[in-house]
Amino acid sequence: MNYIFLIASFHAFFFSVLLYQKKRKSIHGSILFWWIIYLGIFTGIYGIFHDTLFTRFHLLSAAFISLLMLHGPFLYLYVSSLVTDNPKFNSRILLHFIPFILFNFYLLIASFIPSASEGIRLDHMESLHSPPLLFLMFLFLTAISGPVYIIRCMSLFKTLDINIFNNFSSSEKINPGWLRKLVYIFGLVWTLLMAAAITHHAFHLFSWTFCTDGIALALSIFIILIGYFGLKQNEIFSAEKGESFVTYQRQDKYAGSSMKDQDAMIYRDKLEKFMKTEKPYLNPDLSLPLLATALNIPSHHLSRVINEKFGMNFFDFINHYRVEAVKSRLLDPGFDHYTTLGIAYESGFNSKSAFNRVFKKISGVTPGVYKKTMSA
Repeated sequence: MNYIFLIASFHAFFFSVLLYQKKRKSIHGSILFWWIIYLGIFTGIYGIFHDTLFTRFHLLSAAFISLLMLHGPFLYLYVSSLVTDNPKFNSRILLHFIPFILFNFYLLIASFIPSASEGIRLDHMESLHSPPLLFLMFLFLTAISGPVYIIRCMSLFKTLDINIFNNFSSSEKINPGWLRKLVYIFGLVWTLLMAAAITHHAFHLFSWTFCTDGIALALSIFIILIGYFGLKQNEIFSAEKGESFVTYQRQDKYAGSSMKDQDAMIYRDKLEKFMKTEKPYLNPDLSLPLLATALNIPSHHLSRVINEKFGMNFFDFINHYRVEAVKSRLLDPGFDHYTTLGIAYESGFNSKSAFNRVFKKISGVTPGVYKKTMSA
């Protein structure tokens, strides 16, 4: 199986080279670059030394296991860089790596204390000294770091959904569903393997090789998936061309806003007129910044108007007009030669699945049922 780990390590460094050569550098790309290198080092070392690492080099094997503390922070920072509309990383990100630093600082100190270092071992060979309590605590932190960061990533995905619905009129091209599925599946596998490792260490069940091979194999598969999809992943919230993405806030958080209610009413009337005359919703890639630019209204003001005056987020607001356009054209003899899907595309939708889902959500029935009902 060590060949699988070495192949995964090779792929990791190959992906890192491709990422480095990308012309446009992004925050999520930089995080992925260092994350992939870390995964390549981990699987590479394990592939070469897994037969002797845990039996002959006790302190080094503990330091090697401490590397697993880095996977959760890298995952969280990568997801965070994708789902937030204005990612900014500063010295506070180092807080995520403090447990890893403390674990290795402890191992360094213990290496000078024979009574402590003797008990630091991951196998279950007989020893004159029992495992130090601090060592067991760090092992526990290593085990739970994965699930903790998985949960934090799930929370970030909720933020992503809010940002998408308040800034975009379609989500097919920007919603990283692959990453969401990967996080959920890997989180489940990680939790099961760590539970097996804790069970092994506490009750001597399973085998240490089963646990470590399972973790390395899971990371090897993870490398292939995150590398392949990560290379193709574009920025979701781009600040190009002066665009500014905003997130809807509750009304009480608008306290102190520079927009007066009178201005909001003017913006509302202006928006309604523009939607009827210019039909911007026919553009399948319409976003809040694009519409705000066309109306010459600040994005955060337009977002507030749509949420407060129409009671909808941007996604529902635009797709409401698209659904009404589809309904109108289904009854228009001039569109008799169009299929229902063709009419959907002409009305601003960019995929069949999105059209069917949105139409049923807004109308309460599927497009087919609606057409039959109106034709009867």
